[in-house]
Amino acid sequence: MLSEEVDYDQLIPNNVGLASDPKLQRALEEWHPGYIDWWMDMGPDGFQNTDVWLRTAISVDKSGWAKFGFVKMPDYRWGILLAHPEEGRVVPCGDHYGDPAWQEVPGEYRSMLRRLIVVQGDTEPASVEQQRLLGKSAPSLYDMRNLFQVNVEEGRHLWAMVYLLQRYFGRDGREEAHELIRRRSGSEEAPRILGAFNEETPDWLSFFMFTFFTDRDGKMQLESLAQSGFDPLSRTCRFMLAEEAHHMFVGDTGCGRIIRRTAEAMREANVEDPYDVERVRALGVIDLPLIQRKMNLHFSLTLDLFGAEESTNAANYYTAGLKARYHEDQIRDDHRLHGATYPVMRLVDGVFTSEEVPALIGLNARLRDDFVADCAGGVRRWNKDIREAGIEFELRLPHVAFNRGVGEFAGVSVTPAGEIISAEAARQDEKSWLPSTDDAAFIEEFMQPTYQIGDFAGWIARPSKGVLGQPVDFEYVKVPDA
Repeated sequence: MLSEEVDYDQLIPNNVGLASDPKLQRALEEWHPGYIDWWMDMGPDGFQNTDVWLRTAISVDKSGWAKFGFVKMPDYRWGILLAHPEEGRVVPCGDHYGDPAWQEVPGEYRSMLRRLIVVQGDTEPASVEQQRLLGKSAPSLYDMRNLFQVNVEEGRHLWAMVYLLQRYFGRDGREEAHELIRRRSGSEEAPRILGAFNEETPDWLSFFMFTFFTDRDGKMQLESLAQSGFDPLSRTCRFMLAEEAHHMFVGDTGCGRIIRRTAEAMREANVEDPYDVERVRALGVIDLPLIQRKMNLHFSLTLDLFGAEESTNAANYYTAGLKARYHEDQIRDDHRLHGATYPVMRLVDGVFTSEEVPALIGLNARLRDDFVADCAGGVRRWNKDIREAGIEFELRLPHVAFNRGVGEFAGVSVTPAGEIISAEAARQDEKSWLPSTDDAAFIEEFMQPTYQIGDFAGWIARPSKGVLGQPVDFEYVKVPDA
């Protein structure tokens, strides 16, 4: 039975009545040592015995749902938490629209549902693996703490998916749960399922871009799954969204602070031309054109996560009622999409054209469009800081066809502005649009740890406030010998 408070007397904290299901409890406890081995092997490198000021969920109630305190990450109580059930909840979309939400797996959709949970679950440990070395180059204790908070919450989200697999899918679920900690980001033998989660996150600008763009995709996906007709998945994702908000905050404010510091340094030194890269970099900050190239890369990689613009799989998930649209409950239509259409961008005879397609097979395109609109708000905030510094430069999201490896525009040579060009021209201009090895080397020089309390690396601005009322100069991480 779901309770408001989390049972912390168990090895696995939970609010799902795990103690009343000995078989499931035993299965999860048998999985637990493998998870800890994975965490010690692939979690934050060099900081497993460090005290970190982290928030830990203690309730699923909207007020006072978490506590803060110092904890060593391997001792973090990850737990299994589901949001409160909604009385009378129904399937929100598809052929079963209006039927009572499922409390058990509908047999005809078992394979599809398991696939949805596995793919979502695979992204959670992947990002921890991608970010495992970043603590060694943290620009401040504040930023290090935020990184580790993201990491432990991604670990908890893995637990959330593993619970669903083990609780509802028997032996198949147990095998899938094992695979989630066997795969490794970037591995040739056992890579992560989605391409963006096999990319490196070598520096803090990449981390902030990842948490702004790729975790935003995570929000869109979780919002869609939070309206699933399979109620345990819905309740799991609804609570995950409470934690996911912090991840996007880290990315939004992290990128914004880098941009603000660059703009401030340029203004203080009377450097007006943002393209005078040598002068800007000599100020000890990251130039705006390089930030734009990083944006181009992370935005395009994230777009590939949405899959092909036209997808029968997406249509099947929706028709089955397993995965809804973003903010499905705020859309006014029949929630079945029979006969409905959606405009999808295509490349026809060398020209980008909007064509109406059946709304069911255009669901990926719609979710991607929602994502692009959501990203634009953050970019507007960043540009405001640049304008207020008197610098003539505007960061822009690249065209959705730029640098794509999946879908309608895979392999098409397109500039960030959306101009179709030859493959040869694209190769020649690539350094102007995407980060180069020289860019990587330049950023790597900046990636030196700043562990003194209250100090910040010179390439990033201080935040406007600390975490949960603590001062910015608080000792968020007790780094030995700092």
